[in-house]
Amino acid sequence: MASVIVDGREIEIGGHERLNCIEAARRAGQEIPHYCWHPGLSVVASCRMCLIETGQRDPATGKVTMVPKLVPGCQTPVKDGTVIVTESEKVRESRARVEEALLIDHPIDCPICDKAGECLLQDYHFEHGQAERRADLHPFTSRKRDVGPTVTLFVDRCIMCTRCVRFTREVSGTGELMVTSRGAKEEIDVFPGFPLDNKLAGNVVDLCPVGALGDKDFLYQQRVWFLKREANVCSGCAAGCSIFTEHNQDTVYRLKPRENPDVNRWWMCDDGRYGWHHLHDAARILAAGRRGAGTAACAGAFAAVEWADVVASLRADLERSGRLAVAVSPMLTVEDAWLLCSVARSIDERAFLALGHVPAAGDDESFPGGFTIRAEKCPNRNGVEEVLAAFGSGGRGWDDLLAHVAAGHADAAWVTAGYPRPWIDEPTAATFSGLSCLVVQDLFDSPLTALATWRLPAAGFAERAGTWVNVAHHAQSFRQAIRPPAGVWPEGRLYWNMLGRRGLYDPATVRQEMAAASAPFAALADDPPATGVDLRVRQLA
Repeated sequence: MASVIVDGREIEIGGHERLNCIEAARRAGQEIPHYCWHPGLSVVASCRMCLIETGQRDPATGKVTMVPKLVPGCQTPVKDGTVIVTESEKVRESRARVEEALLIDHPIDCPICDKAGECLLQDYHFEHGQAERRADLHPFTSRKRDVGPTVTLFVDRCIMCTRCVRFTREVSGTGELMVTSRGAKEEIDVFPGFPLDNKLAGNVVDLCPVGALGDKDFLYQQRVWFLKREANVCSGCAAGCSIFTEHNQDTVYRLKPRENPDVNRWWMCDDGRYGWHHLHDAARILAAGRRGAGTAACAGAFAAVEWADVVASLRADLERSGRLAVAVSPMLTVEDAWLLCSVARSIDERAFLALGHVPAAGDDESFPGGFTIRAEKCPNRNGVEEVLAAFGSGGRGWDDLLAHVAAGHADAAWVTAGYPRPWIDEPTAATFSGLSCLVVQDLFDSPLTALATWRLPAAGFAERAGTWVNVAHHAQSFRQAIRPPAGVWPEGRLYWNMLGRRGLYDPATVRQEMAAASAPFAALADDPPATGVDLRVRQLA
């Protein structure tokens, strides 16, 4: 173990760890301000905000020899005996001068800037800046430049940290951004004819420490201090990126990546970042409905049914119909899937259970920085497969279910979906046309809901709580971020009530039940679930 002294406090770091002074100071609870440094990018030490005093302690005599000049904390590695001073008068004066220099030409347009409330320039000015502005106040300018389909550059706000430039070269590998007119007139720009149009482009907005890069989708939509933030998981593909869902009054306004070194590091793709708008689509199914008696393809509109009546009537319809087949959607959480399979087996102990349709598009797409967008466009195929295996139905997929129904081995079917995009065509849906009872649970109408006896609404990713298992078998539990629209019950709540459970639907209770019944889910027994356990289903912090 190596010993490092931060502001007189001694901490230990692993001998194999390669930390700079910023990271070592964080271990001691001290935050060294910085603009240009980011743990996922190369070090340039250009902003000079992280200048600190440092030295080395002699292990034999204990004498400390200090470096005569301030050094950038981001560029200075620590080793055994390193001494770091972050709060001396010399350091404070340096920070104040750097902050003042950055603000001399920065437009004071905070009232109209999207970054206000989460801007490092604001935060560092109040914490480390001069008491008064010594330069003349000039009317602010706000030159805008369209650099791509999702990002706007506010040129005069840029402090030239170059995080965005390094990201496009080192992580996305597309290199659209550059620094032009280096010197007193330097600016960020795109290469002519090459707009910022890669699938990771939205990350540059998160990286920007000030308001220079604006997200067109979020621009002027909401003040950040009104937003509430919930740790969540992206449902856009099998990567299962850790994200924050930021919302206000049950409306989602933006998604941002949440650091998780084992899943997505610091990034997320634009497909996931902007893939939340279906939550507030006016075309969503917002009420439970049932057609009259007869075949599933009978004519007539759906009659609205109260949820209290759905619980009893749906079970009665399925019990009368006879042999049941169930498609368990990979959009459901493992808790939802467990309860659905339990409901199905309580209705028909020989119910045919199978994995629902797995949407896919193209091939996996990997980037130089290690990030991968998965072709499988669902978050929980692995989790649902584990649940099905626990119910003795492992290995059954959507095609198996279609063949089972087409062969006349089912009298009723329950198809869960919850897909944000169209997923089934009319010839495939026609497979279910001869059933006496067809239950379809989805976000939007489809050729399958046109044949349904029961049409039930599904919950979106931000409207549910539970656990998803990604392509690497990492399980991540999350809580509900927003309430579903009025008239929509999350799937787990319906299944919970159909099983006669008392009280409110509780995913933690279901996880404990799963852990007791099936060894692969033992890691999910705790609440929050255990970390670092790998039993095909591995739970991360």
